[in-house]
Amino acid sequence: MRLQGKTAIITGGAGGIGRAITTVFAREGANVFFVDIDEEKGAALSTELGPNAEFLCIDISLPDSAQTICDAAVAVFGSVDVLVNNAHASRQALLVDTTGEMFDLSFNTGFYPTVHLMQACYPHLKASSGSVINFASGSGLDGMPTQASYAAAKEAIRGLSRVAANEWAVDGIRVNVLCPFAATEGVRAWQAAHPERAAASAAKVPLQRIGDPETDIAPVAVFLASEDSKYMTGQTLMADGGSNKLR
Repeated sequence: MRLQGKTAIITGGAGGIGRAITTVFAREGANVFFVDIDEEKGAALSTELGPNAEFLCIDISLPDSAQTICDAAVAVFGSVDVLVNNAHASRQALLVDTTGEMFDLSFNTGFYPTVHLMQACYPHLKASSGSVINFASGSGLDGMPTQASYAAAKEAIRGLSRVAANEWAVDGIRVNVLCPFAATEGVRAWQAAHPERAAASAAKVPLQRIGDPETDIAPVAVFLASEDSKYMTGQTLMADGGSNKLR
């Protein structure tokens, strides 16, 4: 088991890609402290995974939630070795129709919680020479129409991650970014709302399919959390079937 003995904090851990990561991390031996706003799904998953999984129902957009999450994880498992900033909410609109409230939603659930959790967990990550896995998106890399607030926050996360990778390397902390394309609830809703755009996007995937959260995305997160990636930091990994090829 590649994550035996490690403790991971995972945001948005009760659904979609977050659920897949929580499940696979636990399977790989990690203690998983996962948070979500969906209390029913979170409690059910915690019961399913057993004693090495602890769930906290909390809104990560609220002030001081980051410190609460970090303190609770340490109280239960004694350390923080891996931080997975997966949670993010947004609304789609053309740029001319994108409001300040839409930008606030995206930054307050994605960018700022990533910042605050990294800051709160820093002492523990330093003590364990830990790993941070932040999430970005091909929407930001491609400038996908209707994704202004989401793309802006995701690209801000990439910039933040590069800074942290440079600043924290001396502490032995690795900071990398994962950009997935998978059949989550959100992607399926997007496909239903924008079928032509979704079909065109799927058709551009060289591997000719949309990824599966548990079998295609979570194993990449395991790699970034494990010692297998100990000489990698500041990188953006595309788990998108080859849709984007970074230079």
